[in-house]
Amino acid sequence: MKKIVAALAGLFIATAVQAQSELPSTQVKDVNTSKKVAFNETFEQGKVTLVSFWATWCVPCKKEIKNIQKKLPDWKKEVDFNYETVSIDESRNEGLVRSYAKMQGWEFPFYIDPNSDLKRSLNFQSVPFTIIIDKNGKVAYMHSGYEEGGEEEVFAKVKELSK
Repeated sequence: MKKIVAALAGLFIATAVQAQSELPSTQVKDVNTSKKVAFNETFEQGKVTLVSFWATWCVPCKKEIKNIQKKLPDWKKEVDFNYETVSIDESRNEGLVRSYAKMQGWEFPFYIDPNSDLKRSLNFQSVPFTIIIDKNGKVAYMHSGYEEGGEEEVFAKVKELSK
C-alpha cells in the first residue's frame, strides 16, 4: 500500500511540475496596439525568449531592463533569441507604461498585465521577475530580484537553452 501511495504521490508531483512549466493563456495587453493577446501566443516557436516583468514604480526593474537593453545588440550577435517585457502596473497607468517605454527607446515588445492575472497565473509575488521560455514554449528558468550584473547570469542561461 505504501508503494502505491508513494507512486501516486510521485506521479502527482511530476504532473504539478509539468503543469508549472506550461505557459498560461492569460490575456495581456500589447501596449503599442492596445490589443489583448494570450501570453502563450507572444512567443516565437523554436526560439528562446527572455521576459522581464516590471513596474513603473520599480527602480531595480528599470535598471535591469536598461542594462539588458544596452547589451541586447551584442547578445543578439552571439545568440538568436527574443526579448520582451510585461508591466504589472494597473490599467490606469497604461499611458505611463507606454510613454516610459517610448522615452527609453524600447524596440522590443512590451505588454501590460493590468489586473495581475498573469502574475497570479505564474505565481510570483514581486518584481523584478525574470523568466526564460525555451524553444518548446515552456518556462525553463525563473528568477526574482535584480542585482547589478545579474543579467549576465540570465544571458548565460539563454545561451545554454539556445543550443
